[in-house]
Amino acid sequence: MNKEITIQKNKINTNQLPVDGNEGIVIAMDIGGTKIKTGLVDHDKIICTAVIDAESSNGLKDKLKFIEQTVNELMLQNAVDKNKIKGVGISMPGIVDSMQKRVLSIDNKFNDVVELDLNEWVKNTWHTKLEIENDARCALVGEWQYGKGKGYNDVVLMTIGTGVGSSAVIEGKVLRGKHFQAGCLGGHFTINIHGTACNCGNIGCVETEASTWNIENIARNNAGWSESNLALEKHVDFENIFRLAKAGDGLAKILRDRCVEVWSAAAVNLIHAYDPEVLIIGGGVMASADFIIPYIQQKTDAHAWTPWGKVKIAAAENINAAALLGAAWLVYNN
Repeated sequence: MNKEITIQKNKINTNQLPVDGNEGIVIAMDIGGTKIKTGLVDHDKIICTAVIDAESSNGLKDKLKFIEQTVNELMLQNAVDKNKIKGVGISMPGIVDSMQKRVLSIDNKFNDVVELDLNEWVKNTWHTKLEIENDARCALVGEWQYGKGKGYNDVVLMTIGTGVGSSAVIEGKVLRGKHFQAGCLGGHFTINIHGTACNCGNIGCVETEASTWNIENIARNNAGWSESNLALEKHVDFENIFRLAKAGDGLAKILRDRCVEVWSAAAVNLIHAYDPEVLIIGGGVMASADFIIPYIQQKTDAHAWTPWGKVKIAAAENINAAALLGAAWLVYNN
């Protein structure tokens, strides 16, 4: 059983798990807009994890020392010798050049990362190699190798949370493209040509219409806001939208139905673009998978042009671990 360490203000609370051996252990990091998760991974097994607040608006540079301390504490508690680490795998939002180990562009979080040399940081800190990849690609690799995508050669992932990400495996190969953005911009498909501006510069993106960073603005601008129980919540997010919708709240139902319609349209676009056998949906919204998955399956069955058959819509199996597993797999296999 994986053990998660929650770290706040650099204080650690943990029950450590033993490591059978040091050979081949990977340091994996999932750099998210809200949380940064680090872990020690032994192939398909996550030995332990730690979570710290991302505070992504403040950049990544000042966080590196806390990430380093956190990882070193995990290694100490699990008796992992840093000289025997296989490598470091980083899952990172944005457009990532996995060859030169750099972030080329990022959407309104960790904006300083494009100036950072993370390869040099890893080399100086742990004296090992770095593999860095877009976060949705890492999550897809984790699901493709160890989750709902296992056994398929053509897989697409859509992750829904703070933003909306995507990635594709086509004929057994991770799709990257000449400029490293192929497959990973599904969250910026245009869904509403009359919509509002997205952080990326486009209009009416999937993210703008149905992701955590903008859903509260949409809710507050609705005429039913003052009469909704959502107005009593500290924040508006998908957890309370789906919970209150189930309880009959009018605005929550409107927002829930709007979001699943947007995600369904995005799913159809992803199917048309990448021709998968299975489309996996991950992210925090999968707490409501029993509502979301059948809805999107029905919509894609009805509207996706797939004369060969129907694309399977599946909830991610490793919702909280896929990016770490994928980042580690890239270390082992690159």
